[in-house]
Amino acid sequence: MTPFDERSALPYELPDYAAIRPEHYEPAILAGMAAQRAEVDAIAGSPEPPTVENTLEALERSGLLLGRALVAFHNQLAADATPFLEDVEERLAPQLAAHRDAILMDRSLFARLEALEAQAGDDTAPDARWLLRRRLVDARRAGVALDDAAQATLRDLNARLTTLEAQFGRKLLAGANAASVLVTDEAELDGLADDAKAGARAAALARRHEGWLLEMQLPTHQNVVAALTDRALRERVQRASEGRGADGSEHDTRAVLLEIVRLRAERARLLGYPHHAAYVAEDATAQTAEAVAAMLERLAPPAVANARAEAADLEAALRADAGPDAELRASDWAFYAERVRKERYALDDALLRPYLELERVVRDGVLEAAHRLFGLSFTERDDLAGYHPDVRVFEVFDAPEPGEKDQGLGLFLADYYTRESKRGGAWMNNLVDQNHLLGQRPVVVNNLNIVKPPPGRPTLLVWDEVITLFHEFGHALHGLLSDVRYPSQSGTEVPRDFVEYPSQVNEMWAWDPDILERFAVHHATGEPMPRQWVDTMLASRAFGEGFATTEYLAAALLDQAWHRLTPEEVPTSVDDVVAFEAKALADAGVDFAPVPPRYRTTYYNHVFGSGYSAAYYSYIWSEVLDADTVRWYEEHGGLTRESGEAFRRTLLARGGSQDPLASFRDLRGRDADIAPLLERRGLGA
Repeated sequence: MTPFDERSALPYELPDYAAIRPEHYEPAILAGMAAQRAEVDAIAGSPEPPTVENTLEALERSGLLLGRALVAFHNQLAADATPFLEDVEERLAPQLAAHRDAILMDRSLFARLEALEAQAGDDTAPDARWLLRRRLVDARRAGVALDDAAQATLRDLNARLTTLEAQFGRKLLAGANAASVLVTDEAELDGLADDAKAGARAAALARRHEGWLLEMQLPTHQNVVAALTDRALRERVQRASEGRGADGSEHDTRAVLLEIVRLRAERARLLGYPHHAAYVAEDATAQTAEAVAAMLERLAPPAVANARAEAADLEAALRADAGPDAELRASDWAFYAERVRKERYALDDALLRPYLELERVVRDGVLEAAHRLFGLSFTERDDLAGYHPDVRVFEVFDAPEPGEKDQGLGLFLADYYTRESKRGGAWMNNLVDQNHLLGQRPVVVNNLNIVKPPPGRPTLLVWDEVITLFHEFGHALHGLLSDVRYPSQSGTEVPRDFVEYPSQVNEMWAWDPDILERFAVHHATGEPMPRQWVDTMLASRAFGEGFATTEYLAAALLDQAWHRLTPEEVPTSVDDVVAFEAKALADAGVDFAPVPPRYRTTYYNHVFGSGYSAAYYSYIWSEVLDADTVRWYEEHGGLTRESGEAFRRTLLARGGSQDPLASFRDLRGRDADIAPLLERRGLGA
């Protein structure tokens, strides 16, 4: 018996992490796979004519034990991994891939779905018709039409790929920890704020080091370099960041990622696609890899031109310090960008941080915006336990109808602090998917990697972390405000190049003057951020867009370059990885040394250890919709319940129950216009 054998008795079916032990996961997952296989066999072999109820909805009801165990396991693996859990993942990954293949390649089940499609009429609900269409597309893309020999090959490829992707993530986490920069001379930390220094000291002590430990965030850019005056230390941090996964140690990821690229290319060919990028794009709103390439290639030249113009200003500031021959390095960029911004706008991160305290930003910023837009309220539930002591649990209440009490909507779990056992970056997970079929309400998690201060010290943020809080809560809102019948259509179950759209829209409220003035309050004095500083922040929003757009596009183009290869074109030597990357960036015109890609190949977890392979373009693709929706909000009164309710009903609530672009058209009254994105990014010319 395990805690997963029955639906959790806790509110909203929150997994009972107080009862779950690491050794529960594997037997529950194995039992769940066996149970679902039997359930699917019964559906496929039923002598009854197929109906929505006995086929589509029966499939939606299948695998409940497996689902309960997997969501809890994958969430804990990402946020609080142990060697034991990583070993479980590596053992189970190929079995889970085989299980998924067995269902998707089941020809009897596919025939039953085809028969249901043939008889579906106008009386079939639109969400059921869309679900049926998606089931058929998924099966075809999974190889249901291949012969036995080809299916066997495909199963082997999928099993091996899941193992490799788990290995990549495991190596990357260990490599990131190993790459942390230990400083033993406090003088080298000149410029670093006291609370950030205290966090570095605590990190060192946690790993039994003397000194201060500068831990690695997932992207190339490390926030500390913006503050450190010691140029040599900035360069040490930069080299440690960019060297992850390519140092020849046990954490080197190059051999693993090359095999991943080759096997993805082989799989795409087996399924009839020229390359993996084509396979991915077909099932997204982009539809073709050529459409993706056209957008990225259109944006790259003006972005790099903007970055070069910004670099000229920064290099002038550098040479005032280091002499007329000094050349701007990647490790100099953030430091001198802060100096130039301070000179130009009389503002820098060091001034802002005391006014950006985590608790205040969350309560009076992120949650307040959700209250004003959607009528949501939040109550912390200290009686409910998360999967780690740092996790906070909030019950979410919906605005009541007149004369009624607040309606319990779901749970929101917040896990904001970095730790050695947590993978880098920021993300949202669903622990329970909203759906009416099973009568379930949503349970969602936000994870960030903010450095935890010593006990009793405030958690002060940089502005990028504020934006990340709003961004990830946008994903959470997509899950919390879902209102669909089927679990597989809940909230964020939309194409990869659409899923970032609502989260990017939610970033706009960090900049809303009313919201900003509420949360931008000095943590010690309670004084609001000076009005002129707020005005200056709003005026300086476009500062650094050349850098931001170029580093992002370089990563997106690098992802496409790796995944447009045929099996024969994949490099065979680990030494070729850096050379391939350099050529890909040069060919795309984004090889500008002071602005390296947001992720270099060897620590590109989005595409080699997560679900964004050939899909990192999704952020800018979604931003077209986002920027156009920001314009829509401005046209409809901004931060109002009326606008929020329209966005909720028309888009967030529908999740994946229909073509997501149809949801956007219902909101906007037309297809998306790219002009607002070009204006925002300074790319109009």
